[in-house]
Amino acid sequence: MDDSVNLKDSVNLKDLKAAIPAKCFESSATRSLTYLARDIIYASILVTLALQIERIPSPALRILAWGAYTYLQGCVGTGLWILGHECGHGAFSPYGKLNDCLGWLIHSFLLVPFFSWKITHARHHRYTGHPTKDVVFVPEKEEELRASNPSRLEVLIDYAEDTPIVTLARLLQHQLLGWQIYLFLYPTSGKNSLPASEQSKKSLDHSHFNPRSRLFTDSQRWSIAISDLGLILTLSFLAVVASQVGVYKTALLYFVPYFWVHHWLVAITYLHHTHPDVPYHTEESWTFTKGALGTIDRSVGFVGRHFFHEIVDYHVVHHLFPKIPFYHAEEATRAIQPLLKEQYFETKDESFMKSLWNTFQSCNYVSGSQSGVPGEDGKMYWVTKRAGSKTSQL
Repeated sequence: MDDSVNLKDSVNLKDLKAAIPAKCFESSATRSLTYLARDIIYASILVTLALQIERIPSPALRILAWGAYTYLQGCVGTGLWILGHECGHGAFSPYGKLNDCLGWLIHSFLLVPFFSWKITHARHHRYTGHPTKDVVFVPEKEEELRASNPSRLEVLIDYAEDTPIVTLARLLQHQLLGWQIYLFLYPTSGKNSLPASEQSKKSLDHSHFNPRSRLFTDSQRWSIAISDLGLILTLSFLAVVASQVGVYKTALLYFVPYFWVHHWLVAITYLHHTHPDVPYHTEESWTFTKGALGTIDRSVGFVGRHFFHEIVDYHVVHHLFPKIPFYHAEEATRAIQPLLKEQYFETKDESFMKSLWNTFQSCNYVSGSQSGVPGEDGKMYWVTKRAGSKTSQL
């Protein structure tokens, strides 16, 4: 993390940190455990109510009740996932062992390999927005595609001009399967995002579930095995539940909310790091600070503030200082906004789902030029229309 990197107005990480009240960096195990208990109570109440749905005489009302349950449980599950995320950053409490234990329990119950995710997620934070070392949603570059894979470039150009039905099909695949594909295949990472000791190996295994995967160093293998153990225990528990209440009801109680959780995770991560007006940087010009400030604060209204612990609303400061607990993120954000000025990006006045649709349709690859004009300061811009059409940039 380079504290000496200056921003346009000579503000650096040290200045930003000094502007934030010291209490914002302090985590409280008691306070965090209270949020955890609240979310567990929410989940338990919803399951208790769901078990009574079959007593509703009207089939239509039963369908509506299951729909409401799966959506709400998905929101609660996303909140629990975020608390596990806090554990992974050491922001849940001042106690490392408590953070790891609770993070493993929470994420394992949500079928997330906690330590595997923690390792690659730390890499994401270290190299946010880096064109070759970030691990999620690294955009393809026009110059490289034009030189090595022009047919792929044509496909990406066509995506920006898709009919709504094609865009919808692609978006559904992205939202429903994106998380699982990431865990198994690591597809949207940069070409240099592996640990240095693994860069030269020829193995194609990029799975978060394999202790021998290239994603991890030899010293990390046991942590991956422990992550897998948590998943095995959760699946065993679900098998017992299915034997008691049936496979169909288990799917409604657990797996439909599970896909809601992963929809939110993919959408939130994608929109935090993708916006047509927010540039990327070349490998030569990238710095930790520039990458962190390429993050966008967004809003999902009450759902985001209450269920998602405001991680959607105040994510820029989280990338600058990931150990700030979520319940101090708003205060910390307000403290640094005057220093960042136009370098702080937020889009809280537009619909989250509309933003997802528009961004997914338009942000397909980046270029070193903007509307045919070479970029400045090593910036790369999203190209959103075919060259020669009415608009080549949003």
